[in-house]
Amino acid sequence: MGNDGDPKKRKSKSPKTPNESALKQKSPAEFFAENKNIAGFDNPGKSLYTTVRELVENSLDSAESISELPVVEITIEEIGKSKFNSMIGLVDRERVDTKLYDDYETEKARERRLAKEARAQELQAKNAALGKKVKEPSATKGAKGRGEASFYRVTCKDNGKGMPHDDIPNMFGRVLSGTKYGLKQTRGKFGLGAKMALIWSKMSTGLPIEISSSMRSHNFISFCKLDIDIHRNIPHVHLHEKRENKDRWHGAEIQVVIEGNWTTYRSKILHYMRQMAVITPYAQFLFKFVSEVAEKNVTIRFSRRTDVMPPVPVETKHHPSSVDLLLIKGLIAETSKGTLLQFLQHEFVNIGKSLAERLIGEMGPEFSPKMAVKSLTSQQIVRIHQLFRQAKFDDPSGGCLSPAGEYNLRLGIIKELHPDMVATYSGSAQVFEGHPFIVEAGVSVGGKDVKQGLNIFRFANRIPLLFEQGGDVVTRTAMKRINWSSYKINQTQDKIGVFVSIVSTKIPFKGTGKEYIGDDTKEIASAVKSAIQQCCIQLKSKIVRKIQDREQQERKRNLSRYVPDATYAVYDVLKEISKFHASKKRRYEEEEEDVLRKVQSRSITKETLKEMLAQYVEKVDYEMALEYATQSGVNEEPREAIYIQALEDGYNFTDLHSSNFVFRFIQ
Repeated sequence: MGNDGDPKKRKSKSPKTPNESALKQKSPAEFFAENKNIAGFDNPGKSLYTTVRELVENSLDSAESISELPVVEITIEEIGKSKFNSMIGLVDRERVDTKLYDDYETEKARERRLAKEARAQELQAKNAALGKKVKEPSATKGAKGRGEASFYRVTCKDNGKGMPHDDIPNMFGRVLSGTKYGLKQTRGKFGLGAKMALIWSKMSTGLPIEISSSMRSHNFISFCKLDIDIHRNIPHVHLHEKRENKDRWHGAEIQVVIEGNWTTYRSKILHYMRQMAVITPYAQFLFKFVSEVAEKNVTIRFSRRTDVMPPVPVETKHHPSSVDLLLIKGLIAETSKGTLLQFLQHEFVNIGKSLAERLIGEMGPEFSPKMAVKSLTSQQIVRIHQLFRQAKFDDPSGGCLSPAGEYNLRLGIIKELHPDMVATYSGSAQVFEGHPFIVEAGVSVGGKDVKQGLNIFRFANRIPLLFEQGGDVVTRTAMKRINWSSYKINQTQDKIGVFVSIVSTKIPFKGTGKEYIGDDTKEIASAVKSAIQQCCIQLKSKIVRKIQDREQQERKRNLSRYVPDATYAVYDVLKEISKFHASKKRRYEEEEEDVLRKVQSRSITKETLKEMLAQYVEKVDYEMALEYATQSGVNEEPREAIYIQALEDGYNFTDLHSSNFVFRFIQ
């Protein structure tokens, strides 16, 4: 007992905490699981939207990589609580302690709710008896417990490239590993793809993802069921086997069960699919939502409009003005070239042999063309970086980019919106911070499901951007920097669609979610404004022509209104003159004599005279319209696009691409 009271003894028994200050390391998968909002998984509703988005974009990339016209089927199946419990082997259990739950309702609260509902029903009955409009009763709002989450099975099937059998586990179960890394135009924002959907599935349902895949050269289907070890960032494979491929199918089918919210994000998902159909009219989409209640089922098919696909994006080398110090060190570590001269020539664009020699000479006496690039010191690498920032280089070309194309953009707008008129424009390649970019734009007037005012559709690397529209360069330009009235367009009353697509090896996204492009990049802001203005100039000529046609019809209507009265008056005068013509002295010219004789012989009647006056109105109206068009500077009718139906398979052809059309030679 005496030892228990000794302060030294008590101190020696206190717990040791040396590990509290030890460094800890997180895997990439663990980081994204804890910061899922960065990848667009903010809440169950947006997680469902982002999962659909990632799977669809992966499917498009896969099909385009083998020049296959994409066919993508996306299905969202609602899973009820009982079905979900049976999937995970959990038996439904009745509540025992009801007070334990979030949605517990006391007796007094229940009485107040029922009394309120009774008063509402009584008021509705009175209104119905008086013939007043009766509002539909709103659903009773109750506290929704965390256990009442909604679950969905998302399935995406395509006809793309497929995946090698042995690579499937790492492609889905290892974060920050994939085939899309490198300097080229890509649809992805983070390179996560379906991996983040798998992480969200593990966090919300605990169920594995299922992948079926087959390549063109394979006579089997690879099937893999796996989840991910979050802490070690490695795949946990449940089943990986080869199955018979009787139909010789190629592509991938991915199935994942996640928590989501279809009700709140239904419109976003459908808007995304519609806008994807606009920017990829060469693809065919089939979207299905399958509910436990049949009346809530949704099936939408977005048909293919053309078989002309954009070229596949090409990986390119870095431009000297776009690299930083860390990237130069990384390139030196990875290069297979031995000398500094070879390194500069082959690892960067727009550096030829003569320019490389001039750069090395400018670096200083300690540099030489034949020096080993691996032997460069940190100070020497800094010198190279400084020279890259100060020297003048030719701009990179846009040959590595793959824009949708003016032809496809026009087709997509017409296919989905059915506007009264549309104009498109594709700009030439420009550069910001050493990265090439191309801006394409389309402006439409009228159409179905288009509200009055500006309707802005934004695309980055051919994917729709639906969130954070207010700060985007396209929105700010269309709202504040375009004088719509100068192009005969009413910004508030007309149904205006503004479509802008930006493609680049580096999209300057803003914010953690990468949902909008800031307007602080002057080169992009200027190119967006110019592209929209070019579309407006085209539309102005069409609108002026439409106004002329309307005024011409009004003039013709006004003149034609007086034709019957004028006919009767003129005919009566001619008839009276012809009666006294024979007894009077000749006072008329030969043509006038001929008219009077025809009236007397009834060769000219009221009907023929009315027809002649109507023809004269047509002639005068045409001459007035021609004179007005000449004064307005419009000397030809605006050209309209002609679309020819695609040929059946089995033909050999060569496509010649222009900004406005594709000319096809049949062999």
